[in-house]
Amino acid sequence: MQDKPIQIEGALELNLVPGSPWSVQSQLLSSLEKHLLGFRKGRHSCSLSLFVLALQIRVDGPTNSALEYEIVQVVDTGPILRDMAFSVDHEHLYIMSEKQLTRVPVESCGQYKTCSECLGSGDPHCGWCVLHNTCTRKERCERSSEPRRFASEMKQCVRLTVHPNNISVSQYNVLVSRSDPHLHSLSAGVNCTFEDLSEMDGLVVGNQIQCISPAAKEVPQIIMENGEWFGKYHHIVQLQLKSKETGMTFASTSFVFYNCSVHNSCLSCVESPYRCHWCKYRHVCTHDPHSCSFQEGRVKLPEDCPQLLQADKILVPVEVIKPITLKAKNLPQPQSGQRGYECILTIQGNEQRVPALRFNSSSVQCQNTSYSYDGMEINSLPVELTVVWNGNFNIDNPAQNKVHLYKCGAMRDSCGLCLKADPDFECGWCEGQNQCTLKHHCPSQETQWLELSGTKGKCTNPRITDIIPVTGPREGGTKVTIRGENLGLEFRDIASHVKVAGVECKPQVEGYIPAEQIVCEMGEAKPSQHAGFVEICVAECKPEFMARSSQLYYFMTLTLSDLKPKRGPVSGGTQVTITGTNLNAGSNVVVTFGRQPCLFYRRSTKHIVCNTTASDDGFDKVKVSVRVDKAKIHQELQFEYMEDPTILRIEPEWSIISGNTPIAVWGTHLDLIQNPQIRAKHGGKEHVNICEVQNATEMTCQAPALAMDPNHQSELTERPEEFGFILDNVQSLLILNKTNFTYYPNPVFEAFNPSGILELKPGTPIILKGKNLIPPVTGGNAKLNYTVLIGEKPCVVTVSDMQLLCESPNLIGRHKVMARVGGLEFSPGMVYISPDSPLSLPAIVSIAVAGGLLIIFIVAVLIAYKRKSRESDLTLKRLQMQMDNLESRVALECKEAFAELQTDIHELTSDLDGAGIPFLDYRTYTMRVLFPGIEDHPVLRDLEVPGYRQERVEKGLKLFAQLINNKVFLLSFIRTLESQRSFSMRDRGNVASLIMTVLQSKLEYATDVLKQLLADLIDKNLESKNHPKLLLRRTESVAEKMLTNWFTFLLYKFLKECAGEPLFSLFCAIKQQMEKGPIDSITGEARYSLSEDKLIRQQIDYKTLVLSCVNPDNVNSPEIPVKILNCDTITQVKEKILDAIFKNVPCSHRPKAADMDLEWRQASGARMILQDEDITTKIENDWKRLNTLAHYQVPDGSVVALVSKQVTAYNAVNNSTVSRTSASKYENMIRYTGSPDSLRSRTPMITPDLESGVKMWHLVKNHEHGDQKEGDRGSKMVSEIYLTRLLATKGTLQKFVDDLFETIFSTAHRGSALPLAIKYMFDFLDEQADKHNIHDPHVRHTWKSNCLPLRFWVNMIKNPQFVFDIHKNSITDACLSVVAQTFMDSCSTSEHRLGKDSPSNKLLYAKDIPSYKNWVERYYSDIGKMPAISDQDMNAYLAEQSRMHMNEFNTMSALSEIYSYVGKYSEEILGALDQDDQAGKQKLAYKLEQVITLMSIDS
Repeated sequence: MQDKPIQIEGALELNLVPGSPWSVQSQLLSSLEKHLLGFRKGRHSCSLSLFVLALQIRVDGPTNSALEYEIVQVVDTGPILRDMAFSVDHEHLYIMSEKQLTRVPVESCGQYKTCSECLGSGDPHCGWCVLHNTCTRKERCERSSEPRRFASEMKQCVRLTVHPNNISVSQYNVLVSRSDPHLHSLSAGVNCTFEDLSEMDGLVVGNQIQCISPAAKEVPQIIMENGEWFGKYHHIVQLQLKSKETGMTFASTSFVFYNCSVHNSCLSCVESPYRCHWCKYRHVCTHDPHSCSFQEGRVKLPEDCPQLLQADKILVPVEVIKPITLKAKNLPQPQSGQRGYECILTIQGNEQRVPALRFNSSSVQCQNTSYSYDGMEINSLPVELTVVWNGNFNIDNPAQNKVHLYKCGAMRDSCGLCLKADPDFECGWCEGQNQCTLKHHCPSQETQWLELSGTKGKCTNPRITDIIPVTGPREGGTKVTIRGENLGLEFRDIASHVKVAGVECKPQVEGYIPAEQIVCEMGEAKPSQHAGFVEICVAECKPEFMARSSQLYYFMTLTLSDLKPKRGPVSGGTQVTITGTNLNAGSNVVVTFGRQPCLFYRRSTKHIVCNTTASDDGFDKVKVSVRVDKAKIHQELQFEYMEDPTILRIEPEWSIISGNTPIAVWGTHLDLIQNPQIRAKHGGKEHVNICEVQNATEMTCQAPALAMDPNHQSELTERPEEFGFILDNVQSLLILNKTNFTYYPNPVFEAFNPSGILELKPGTPIILKGKNLIPPVTGGNAKLNYTVLIGEKPCVVTVSDMQLLCESPNLIGRHKVMARVGGLEFSPGMVYISPDSPLSLPAIVSIAVAGGLLIIFIVAVLIAYKRKSRESDLTLKRLQMQMDNLESRVALECKEAFAELQTDIHELTSDLDGAGIPFLDYRTYTMRVLFPGIEDHPVLRDLEVPGYRQERVEKGLKLFAQLINNKVFLLSFIRTLESQRSFSMRDRGNVASLIMTVLQSKLEYATDVLKQLLADLIDKNLESKNHPKLLLRRTESVAEKMLTNWFTFLLYKFLKECAGEPLFSLFCAIKQQMEKGPIDSITGEARYSLSEDKLIRQQIDYKTLVLSCVNPDNVNSPEIPVKILNCDTITQVKEKILDAIFKNVPCSHRPKAADMDLEWRQASGARMILQDEDITTKIENDWKRLNTLAHYQVPDGSVVALVSKQVTAYNAVNNSTVSRTSASKYENMIRYTGSPDSLRSRTPMITPDLESGVKMWHLVKNHEHGDQKEGDRGSKMVSEIYLTRLLATKGTLQKFVDDLFETIFSTAHRGSALPLAIKYMFDFLDEQADKHNIHDPHVRHTWKSNCLPLRFWVNMIKNPQFVFDIHKNSITDACLSVVAQTFMDSCSTSEHRLGKDSPSNKLLYAKDIPSYKNWVERYYSDIGKMPAISDQDMNAYLAEQSRMHMNEFNTMSALSEIYSYVGKYSEEILGALDQDDQAGKQKLAYKLEQVITLMSIDS
């Protein structure tokens, strides 16, 4: 075999050398910048790809040409690098561009949904896995090596033939056979499914499968509704084969149920495509010919049907008794007890039945009857004719024979009109009665009856009623139209006897209308002839056949005097008016300018108006010629063709969408144009506006509007598709190519206020707020001409981008405000200008009296003050000293806070080293979110069932699993539970979590169910008139909890790869910052806090110590330095030491502080156990203070060690009896305070010790206890002063909060794309909003915020222990709650008005929230702009997620937990299934009853 080059699109050449090693190669094509990536060898084929848009190609055999079978987008932009590699399993290819690394699958077989698509694609990797009904690689198809389980050629696809392939709806339980040469041995069995009608077992016999058609109650209904057939006379269903082994449909074909009885005529019955027969004597259509009563009455062929034959036109005059005879064939003879024949005529909506007589099988006659219809406006009326027998048995009328009723006298008022009627009507003119009648209705038939075929076939007394025109030129050629009565019945009758004003006028055949109109052409008149009558003779010039007009016809002399304008563009289009006299004479006008016609427009006595056409002779003066009929009017008139106008410049090159802004235009020869217009075309629609010419080089125009829907106007600039000028016929300027004319958004004004009324004082300016008031034109010189009217008066306007300032005119009272700009008008409301009224005399007297009384009062106060001042001097001095002391302490506190703010950020950033993040495994993470607070949930254990019931229960749960995997059942189950009053909020969350654990392995199905539940929830929300923004706000439904769980499953990878790091950093930063200052072990309050509730509001004196701790795991290793506060309790010290020693060890793997004792190793060699409570603990006034390092006077640099807890004290010097009871009680208290479940900051109740009645305290006493000394409170500073510490703490943690928010609200992450789940769910919410016509962006924004941030991220931020193996204490919890609240506020669209009474946590982040909101809006916008995720891609992603976490939960245990709700609400669930049609067809209630039977304890 020779080297064979393959040419691809003329740009790529690749030589395939047999025997050479196949490898990944790349080749740069400089001309098209496309790159060959690689190809891999099959048995006789290879596939290769072309990127950036990848072109996959297959080469089969030595001689065949290349076949392109797929194009795939691989990288976003840029060239592909040469370095590429296959994955280890050879299923993917790693490809790099300058900025991107992409993993490309070698094949994507899953995109093909049918066997023919799969094998027809040409992809060499793909084949059809028959029983699984999927396109896949051979190695992924179960038992693919067995014959006929895997199809690799098109001829191996399963193609079914069915016999019979249609049956009547009245046939039940028919045996249906399906065969295919490729049907394999179905050892596990097969099910036959007639779509949603029925399902049954199939019997496999060789290569045939036998199925039984549905039973009577399951057959589809093809019924009559309101007298009409509902739908068609057949119903097509999909007959599907399901493998019992896989539970999947692997083949299907169409099967038809038909209903012969819907046919009510013989022809429609026997011509149907199905086996229908017509019973002639019973007049019914049936699939069973044996049901016809008589053998001779059975019809199968159309030619054997009883039917009327084609008849000639059936004419029946009204009020004349006449039979109607009809030809037919196969007419049945009515049998005993059957009624005879009748004719039914439907005349103007009324049915008239007439007895009929059947002569034989081929003839029937409607008996003698007269017919009539209303009105003289119709001279012939077609009427539907139906022949029936036995009351309502129709005889088919395929020729659509109709009866034509007619009236001779209708619309035939003259003899001529009567005789020109259709001869078959047999109408004639009765001269005695002067009307058109039938012959036998005329009294003296022989002498006074005129008919067209008779000897007296001519009408007498012709009459002329009108002539047009009544003037014409003497030269002749004028076509005169003569209208009247009895003007002959043939053209020869009037061909030579027409004179107009004594001049012969030659009749024209083309204008002649028998009896009604003559058109003739005038000859030339003599100079002596001036006027006269029109005279005609019909056939012969006898008095009774002659007529003369009452109008005179005049001969006129036509003259021309002038024309305007006298010049125009060479392209034509100029409207020229020629003046003269008698210019309306004659019938035809022709105007020429030189050799070019001027198109006639209109004329009057003194004017002819025409439009010039383009000149072929260029620029020149040409002679104007006017001809009227045969007269040429002689007058020297000239018209000059000039050079076409041009457009040189327009300013400005912009307008607003509504147009009507002024545009100045400069050009040449503009004054030649009479009605210049400016045009713009956008979206296929054109708008024009007017222009006004100033002189030859200038004109002003009003910009055309842009054709846009006013409800969907963009906030972006727009460019019209075409922009130009309509200047007469000048085509070159219709589209200006050299302009970049731009349209900016229309200005938008706001209403004054909800009431629409603005109250002002005289002289106060009026401010109109809005946006887009100044277009953002490059260069910034854009101005719009605003007019603001107050009532009828304009005001002086000053414009800025966001508001108009209007100097109000000198008015008072109420006036409407109207703003106008371009083509827009807007009224923001009314303005009420209140008058400045001068004070009245009573008001002045009242003010004077009040002033006098005020002076008296002030004097009295001064006297009293003088007396008291001496007494207060001493008090004042004492207060002054206290205030000075207070001020110095406030200054010191603020200075400390400021210093902390500056230095702590650096300390925190440097202290947080890159230790490994202790992520929880997937199972623990999901369990903590789905079932918070439950450590050992049943879904993690094997199902516990007594041995004797195990088999039945497992069988029942497997059946129940099938039901859960049935969408109809699951939706009905959830809806029924939610409708029960006793089904609590906790139950809803539990059921949602259990369902999601069961469906973990089928996330595609779970997603489908979730979407349906959310759609129902949205419908319900809108139907109940709730505000749309409340959707998904609370967890009040199973759907909302399922949504949280869905995100929990699908965002785990994103948490580990992206969002987990900043969240963990924030947690560590908060914990470390809190521990730098004192933390009250009892109340949980701290010196450093983001939460006002958890802030210590008094001065605590403390000192930082550095203790050297012996490593308990390795005594000989160096001692570890640990930072401790001397005010820390012993338990707090132990926890800090454990954090330092086990820095990189997850919390669950560390020793517990309660299990360890703290040993102080003094320099003297003595060892002392330190405890929170011992005999040295201080008690004062029933308050017992916990021991601290300061209590034991432990100095800086001391050596301590953690040792396992000892049962007895071993230090004889400090032998003390420690109350283990109280210690354990205290430890429980501590554990409660720092419980991870404490979702809100709370202060535990300090209960007195039951034995001694004392109360515990650490740093601050609980303020709720009233036995505090007044002096204790008095020694404290004003507590609000310490709120500055909130700011210091916030500043220290700001970077970590920003990092977390930025990671969450960003679509671009380090090497990781936005999770598909987020884009998919946001698009689903947008689809639902579109479906319900919700276009409010705030509602859409709120839905997304309630869906993802509120339901998922807030939970993660408040509970990092759901994600990481950590311990969270109450102060950290309180700070995280403040961050979570800020996160929620950032996702809200409502404005939060802040004041001095606002909560501190909202004030704390008030300045940051607007920028966070911008991040959120940008994030939602970026997601919206991303390409939509196809269902195929999403399903592939979900399938991958299911596969990764397939066996995390015990499905049987979860099903058992769900089943407990079936047991509780079985009657309601069964009732709901019985009422559901879909459930009924699938027998779901019966299946559930089977489950209940198997699961019952009694069974």
